[in-house]
Amino acid sequence: MLLVVAYDVPDDRRRARLHTLLLGYGRPVQLSVFECEVTAEEARALKRRVAHAIRPRQDNVRYYPLCAACAAKIEDGSGARRPPEPDVYVV
Repeated sequence: MLLVVAYDVPDDRRRARLHTLLLGYGRPVQLSVFECEVTAEEARALKRRVAHAIRPRQDNVRYYPLCAACAAKIEDGSGARRPPEPDVYVV
């Protein structure tokens, strides 16, 4: 599933820690928005880790799960469609 994570964290240190955490799950598409291609279990783990990294009364994190059909329709501001995820990653 594609999980879009958007956050608003006023503290620089917590924001940097959250950004680093999210890099382990997906890619940044804007300053405080990530697209994460994750399984349901990975999504649960991500949410648990985020909950420990933020201060709920001060920070705001929102999760938007997208189905495959919706994810295929993502466009950026220039009208380009989201490139498909590769089937194989070479490291």
